[in-house]
Amino acid sequence: MPSRSRFSLALLPLLLAASLLITGCSTVKTRIDEKSALFNSLPAEVQDHLRQGLIDVGYTEDMVYIALGKPDEKRVSTTAEGTKTTWIYNTYWEEYEGTQTLGYRRHIVYDRRIRAYRVYLQPVRQDIYQAHVDEKTRVIFKDGKVEAIEQTNN
Repeated sequence: MPSRSRFSLALLPLLLAASLLITGCSTVKTRIDEKSALFNSLPAEVQDHLRQGLIDVGYTEDMVYIALGKPDEKRVSTTAEGTKTTWIYNTYWEEYEGTQTLGYRRHIVYDRRIRAYRVYLQPVRQDIYQAHVDEKTRVIFKDGKVEAIEQTNN
């Protein structure tokens, strides 16, 4: 019979997968399910756009949420013309910067030929990555509808 600790370790991947399913990742499918009443009331052409992650002027905040998900940042600006809300979507990536030597690992080996111990130093290296964030898309809402869409060309 397997020991209790082995049994617990075998269940760990299943528990992690179950927790991901419960908390859920935001995908177009999950967002469509979340806003199904709105999605089902839209014309087929608009539904196709949302499934592809496309938005257009005149779409509501809920429609943009279905297509693009939760924004990375929200900003509200108030002018004499009224209040506008801007949703900002970023893109994230890491760039390889090279390898850095962190130090040395010491190995002590007995050499039978000379009947003594030898010390060897082995470099310990680590790859270095730089995290980057770029603003990719801005969606500007006025009165709850998309007024403008700004995208970078990167």
